[in-house]
Amino acid sequence: MNQAAKIPLVTTIPERCRVCYTCVRECPAKAIRIAVGQAEVLPDRCIGCGKCVRVCSQHAKQVYDSTQEVAAILESGAKVAAIIAPSFPAEFTEYTPGQLVGALSALGFDLVCEVAFGADLVAVEYKRLLDREDGKRYIATTCPAIVAYVERYWPDLVPSLAPIVSPMVAAARGLRALHGEDLHIVFIGPCIAKKGELTGDSVRDDVDAALTFVELRGLLARANLAPATVGTREFDPPRPGLGALFPIGRGLLQAADLSEDLLEGDVVAVQGGEEFVPAIREFQSGTLDARLLEVLACEGCIMGPGMSTGASLFDRRSRVSRYVRERVNGNPRGDVDLAPLGSVDLCRCFQAQDRRIAAPSDNELTRILARIGKRCPDDELNCGACGYSTCREHAIAIYKGLAESEMCLPYAIDQLRTTVQDLAESHEELARTQEALRHSERLASMGQLAAGIAHELNNPLGVVLMFAHILRDEHAKDPEFSEDLQIITEEADRCKKIVAGLLHFARQNKVQFRSVDVPDLVDRCLAVMRPPDGVSIQAEHRMTSDRAEIDPDQITQVLTNLVNNAYAATPPGGSVTVTTEEDGDQIRIIVTDTGTGIPKENAAKVFEPFFTTKQIGKGTGLGLAVTYGIVKMHRGDIHVESNADPNSGPTGTTITVTLPRKAERQQQEAIGSGK
Repeated sequence: MNQAAKIPLVTTIPERCRVCYTCVRECPAKAIRIAVGQAEVLPDRCIGCGKCVRVCSQHAKQVYDSTQEVAAILESGAKVAAIIAPSFPAEFTEYTPGQLVGALSALGFDLVCEVAFGADLVAVEYKRLLDREDGKRYIATTCPAIVAYVERYWPDLVPSLAPIVSPMVAAARGLRALHGEDLHIVFIGPCIAKKGELTGDSVRDDVDAALTFVELRGLLARANLAPATVGTREFDPPRPGLGALFPIGRGLLQAADLSEDLLEGDVVAVQGGEEFVPAIREFQSGTLDARLLEVLACEGCIMGPGMSTGASLFDRRSRVSRYVRERVNGNPRGDVDLAPLGSVDLCRCFQAQDRRIAAPSDNELTRILARIGKRCPDDELNCGACGYSTCREHAIAIYKGLAESEMCLPYAIDQLRTTVQDLAESHEELARTQEALRHSERLASMGQLAAGIAHELNNPLGVVLMFAHILRDEHAKDPEFSEDLQIITEEADRCKKIVAGLLHFARQNKVQFRSVDVPDLVDRCLAVMRPPDGVSIQAEHRMTSDRAEIDPDQITQVLTNLVNNAYAATPPGGSVTVTTEEDGDQIRIIVTDTGTGIPKENAAKVFEPFFTTKQIGKGTGLGLAVTYGIVKMHRGDIHVESNADPNSGPTGTTITVTLPRKAERQQQEAIGSGK
């Protein structure tokens, strides 16, 4: 078992771990690190109490397996003894004690003894220790998990550890005194920490291997051994007395004839992870001034993690008590004299193995708390979802490298909410971009078609228009023809404007960027665009830096198209407002009218060529399509908001043109120069 010192006692099966933090919450040594969303048991911090094994509902924790090592010992031809912990009556309920001994003999063990006689030897030593009048205070060392906890996390208390071996080691030394030093010994019990105890410097050679009851059941199953298929025989001596009560809480005290007197307070017994940690803390501070603190990591060894039974605590207690009553039969010291073992050395020493990590400074702690969204005491919910009792404990664990920020459930929810919001915004932006791309593709294809048609129509249309004007002039005084010729020339002129609009729509002109005073450009444009009767026009400028890099001629055309549309949609008594404003590196030109609005079914079509809601002959449907193209050539954006339903509020339309303050060329130059 010596090689086990290099192997973790408990490891995590990654594919089973659901990272529920239950093991973190229950580990008294905080020996479990969460890294990259995975629970990892740290061997140098683990005390082998096995609480993580018991509480893991996904069975993601596995214990170091000693079965192959024990099989090799049994096959070696050496004489091998099995020493079985006194909690066996609570585990092997389907076996009689004689059948269990027979099953172990069938596996190849030459001797099968009870560890309980070693507990009797240890009990005597504790009685002697407390009979001394030296005033020293001790922590019992019967539980290897407690010993490991003190050595690692309370190294200042190592001198207070009672210098007495555990019942397992006492039994092993006693058997070697009786049968020789060449005897191989295998411990079988409910404790994972026993596997770690065997690696201690002062007891390394006492026990060769340790099996849990779960592992023993595996060996019996592989050998096809069952109560009905094995013989029966008695345990080999020495016979135990009240030492068989050791696996029950306060069993040591009864075996040693020690009293937990509430008045005297010399002896205090504590069991379980929720009690032993504060008990040791109080012992160190002196608040708990008992001469002997008898501590077990479990609620008695009968609740050890190496057991497979699902029976309740009280059922296990009653089975062990019943077995002890039947064995001692009124003789508390058993039916054998332990005097021949009186010379066995039951002393051992302990060494500090400090695994404490310095706590963070107040500033560092504040910084970590802020990182997980705890910027003031009110933010510290102390919900325990992360596996730590308080937010500050969690922050300290993050500092020590044992935890991650993402373990905080409120923090994770806030992050998730932010991510969902960002995704929603990204989705909306993507949808807008996709729609703009589809619109641009439609405009491009229609622009190519329009350009081709316009060029083909332009020449014959010019001829028609020229002869229409000649005929109109020749027959100006002939009322029979002049009216018809006037209509022909007007419609031909209209066709010319449409063709000109098509060419303008389809043209691939480059934008001529210049530094322009935007409010001044708007004012000059509005000055020549007289509104219809009864409609007012006003400009509002909210820019602190007026200049922007734009093409003034094209932006003037944009303004002309938008304002003319606003005029056409606004009835007498209405108003049109043109607003300029800025937002960092962008400027906005907003045209708002109080007109009739755009129906929802038409909102998606307003930038399509030839789409118009004006009466026949009043519009070509190219104004907004041209406007859209100009804005996009400026690397800008155009957005329409409109309400045509009076029941939903005031009607009207707002069109917002957003343009970069600097042209793309200037932006790249600024980046290159580091501005």
